[in-house]
Amino acid sequence: MQKIGLVANVQKEHAVKVAQELITWFDKKGVEVFVPANSSKYDWEKAQILSDETASSLGCILVLGGDGTLLSAARNYASTGIPILGINLGQLGFLTSLEVPDLYHGLELLLAGKYTVEERMMLEATVIRAGQVVDCFYALNDVVVTKGAFSRMIRLQVHISGRYIDMYPADGLIISSPTGSTAYSLSAGGPIVAPDLEAMILTPICPHTLYSRPVVVSPYQEVTVTLCTSQAEVMLTVDGQHGFRLQKQDQIKVKKAEIATHLIRFPGRSFFDVLREKLREGGR
Repeated sequence: MQKIGLVANVQKEHAVKVAQELITWFDKKGVEVFVPANSSKYDWEKAQILSDETASSLGCILVLGGDGTLLSAARNYASTGIPILGINLGQLGFLTSLEVPDLYHGLELLLAGKYTVEERMMLEATVIRAGQVVDCFYALNDVVVTKGAFSRMIRLQVHISGRYIDMYPADGLIISSPTGSTAYSLSAGGPIVAPDLEAMILTPICPHTLYSRPVVVSPYQEVTVTLCTSQAEVMLTVDGQHGFRLQKQDQIKVKKAEIATHLIRFPGRSFFDVLREKLREGGR
């Protein structure tokens, strides 16, 4: 592996410091490091600017931060097919593969090729207004339709592959991938789904009925959510990072995306090991 991309959460001073240390370390190993253009202001020595042309030649992309930084990188680079290695400088770090104490041991394994690559299903969400597509989003974790700041219930009509499922009177609805099943969906009472499966999980947020329960559907189906409320402020959020204001009768069509995120994993640490460890940390 002769070329590596490096994406850091530059809002964190620690991430900036670790990024410079890694650039120096890789330079001694004879590995070229490329950083996004918006990182150039940090004047990291011996790093080159990442462009569309150089991206295709990268062996992997290192992401310094927490799950939020990795989610952003996944949406930006999933279409390239380049595997991503997450280094946790945040809190829980469900998606990252390395913690700081194991950083350089993990990087030695990386350069030696002693790793595997997991393919993670992504979601594609299309917003349709008055019969016209007004925007399209990709998500690694989830797509969420939720009410705004005021305490008003919203009504969401749900169809799966054209078949009517139900009208949800609720605070919102989460549509997550298996990767996102341990995020917002889990907090709202949804099931934990192993990330090597492909499925979509529908989890109502505070439903105003006694029978509303999470539903797991095939990745070959399409979920259509129609907003049937006009009085409340309603938002579509993507991975908790992008927001889009919805209007009455807007339709959100969600399906498995044609692109996927590829995550680097090292031997000896399974999904269930991470799950047990991180949920215990979250409890503290």
